[in-house]
Amino acid sequence: MRADIHDEICRFGFSLELNSFVQYYGSKQLDASLLMLPIVGFLPADDPRIQGTVAAIEKNLMHNGLVARYDTRSAVDGLPGSEGAFLACSFWLVDNYVLQGRHEEARVLFEHLLTLANDVGLLSEEYDPVEKRQLGNFPQAFSHLALVISAFNLDTQKQRPARSRSKRPGRNHLPTHATP
Repeated sequence: MRADIHDEICRFGFSLELNSFVQYYGSKQLDASLLMLPIVGFLPADDPRIQGTVAAIEKNLMHNGLVARYDTRSAVDGLPGSEGAFLACSFWLVDNYVLQGRHEEARVLFEHLLTLANDVGLLSEEYDPVEKRQLGNFPQAFSHLALVISAFNLDTQKQRPARSRSKRPGRNHLPTHATP
């Protein structure tokens, strides 16, 4: 069952056109939660599909050095208006950089994220890079948890080579069917 779900996601959740996993089957939309794929061990960080997904998120969801959860213009959530960058998603990008061996980029992004905390070191859910202010739920535990995990990953990458949690040899094949 687990292998079947993995294969289905690789088949239908990956767009060859975008060279990226997508928000939902058949979609052309990205979602920064896709950055969790190598973190949880779904595929290794050096898998070409993960590398393509990270590149697509950098190109399409990264604005002013921070990662938006998704393009709000797609209105997939039914809510009007825009949102700030999700801080947890930006920390997930730090973790992906570590896993991909992009240590300097990871460090620079992490240090930038630290500058967004308020005077007592608290972070909100989102950040508006244009208005330079925190938005959404405050303080946000998920932002702080992501910060701690990224700090741990940056620290431990100095001691050993980075790798994802994926230990599934043979599961890292390219999809046989993908959305065009």
